[in-house]
Amino acid sequence: MTNAGIGATMGSSSSNEAGQRRPTSLRTQNPEVYYSDDAIVTADDATIAELKRIAAGNPRLRSRLCTHPDPSSGLHEMLIVHHREAYVRPHKHLGKPESFHVIEGTAQVVIFEDDGRIREVLEMAPYGHGAACYYRMPEKVYHSILITSEWLVFHETTAGPFDPARTAFPDWAPDGSDAAEVQAYVTRTGTLAAEHLDRRGKA
Repeated sequence: MTNAGIGATMGSSSSNEAGQRRPTSLRTQNPEVYYSDDAIVTADDATIAELKRIAAGNPRLRSRLCTHPDPSSGLHEMLIVHHREAYVRPHKHLGKPESFHVIEGTAQVVIFEDDGRIREVLEMAPYGHGAACYYRMPEKVYHSILITSEWLVFHETTAGPFDPARTAFPDWAPDGSDAAEVQAYVTRTGTLAAEHLDRRGKA
């Protein structure tokens, strides 16, 4: 689909002279990442539905709308969509924190020690569901996401500019290239996360 075609299907909360929703403009960075050239970037139900459609068609089952102007921006704000089967490789950020606000869906954010042992598990859901709806993660903390609903939609904010060297990956988790290895790791981590939560509940 062309950018024009995508833009035509993605509604925004802006209105045109006829009082109808004006589609959000999109600029493709890669098959998973989009930017908007709108002066005021908005997102609504149609935006999220289209991001889900894009994610479902991507091998890694994810997509994002970056609401900052470009990768060199000093502040990065992103509306991110992951399918349940998306693998979020454990990672940590160097020299920058991140914040995470759940819009739709549920997940467990797993926080690791440097050797891969689980330090903490954050149960995440939108506001009003009795779980955490927001976190701010400091730098140099390994973390991952286990998605427990069909879709997870969240707003993430971090410092720019984009530099892949500022994200580090451990050697104790799969890199994502072997599906069987990923599935085994995710299943094992899910079991350990459940055990962690059970112990915490009994403490």
